[in-house]
Amino acid sequence: MLSNKNNVIALTVSLLLLFISLLAVFHAPTYLLWKLTVAVTEFPHAFMAAALLCLIIPRTGTTQAIVSYSINAIALLLFCTPLLRAQSIISDLPAELNTAFIHQQSKESPYGFLKMLQGNSFAEMPFHTLVYGQRPQKDLTLDFYAPSRPSRKPCIVVIHGGSWSSGDSRQLPALNSYLAGKGYPVAAINYSLAPGAIYPAQVQDTRKALEYLKAHAKELQIDADDFVLLGRSAGGQIALTAAYTFGDPAIKGVIAYYAPADMIWGYSVPGNPLIMDSRKVMEDYLGGTYEQAKSNFYDSSPIEFAGAGSPPTLLIHGRRDELVAWEHSRRLNEKLKANGVPHFLLTLPWATHGCDFNLSGPSGQLSTYAVEAFLNNLQKS
Repeated sequence: MLSNKNNVIALTVSLLLLFISLLAVFHAPTYLLWKLTVAVTEFPHAFMAAALLCLIIPRTGTTQAIVSYSINAIALLLFCTPLLRAQSIISDLPAELNTAFIHQQSKESPYGFLKMLQGNSFAEMPFHTLVYGQRPQKDLTLDFYAPSRPSRKPCIVVIHGGSWSSGDSRQLPALNSYLAGKGYPVAAINYSLAPGAIYPAQVQDTRKALEYLKAHAKELQIDADDFVLLGRSAGGQIALTAAYTFGDPAIKGVIAYYAPADMIWGYSVPGNPLIMDSRKVMEDYLGGTYEQAKSNFYDSSPIEFAGAGSPPTLLIHGRRDELVAWEHSRRLNEKLKANGVPHFLLTLPWATHGCDFNLSGPSGQLSTYAVEAFLNNLQKS
């Protein structure tokens, strides 16, 4: 009886693991499964360990036990795929970045399995919150991370995601601490949220933040002529739009993680409504449907303003992004290439939206490596 019970438990667990492992290679059909996909692809070692532990469950030599072992082995292999696919990037990434941006290559590998197991090994940096502007009934604030020692490195202005209607400056703070620990001043900003504030309020807030940082450069010990904008998702769209339209020589570069770059195209090809109603999100941000707010759709599309004078650009996007299609970054990449703008698109074939959630995961390590290479290049140019 005990052996049969173990067989049933093992088969049940194996089937559950197999179902979860499918998210490593197939698109998630719902919002909750998309969140699970982030865990599966960016914490693969945890799921691999679960699959290995399942193999320890004792079984008798019945057909049911053999099926259970086979299913579990398939799940284990699927959980390994993010690591296997990352290998195709690791060897070529340093040379590709050196072609796009002349930089001093790190002696460290872009990715290490032991780093993933160890987790984030850097210190959490303190920050202080500053008011950089006002909106009706609301202060606009930013969190300023000062490096431990003053440096001549650019100030990184971080713009959070959240479909333009949620999120704040405390979103995914690990990279802020990491960069501050490397000597970069970091200003993570809050901005006006939709639908209470529609475009271009969010881009205007970014301008206000830059003006504040410039005006207080001496006391913050930053260079008023050296900024890099970095945004994720909706924040990436804001960062790209600001970088390409402000005409500000102080903006030396822009980094966009999984950002919507072609708002008109994006509206015409909506995503899976079970994950996100992308058209409704864009309508709340831009003040109506495409027919009602054509000018805002055009003006908020970074791809329309990318040109020969645009600052160097780093794009990071998962090929399996269910919320913001990788096609956005591919299209912008082609536009930048056509105009001779120094740029690089880091495509992560296994990754979905929010792939840098775990800074020590496959996507987190590779994207951080690319960010550092990009920033090093800007300091030399």
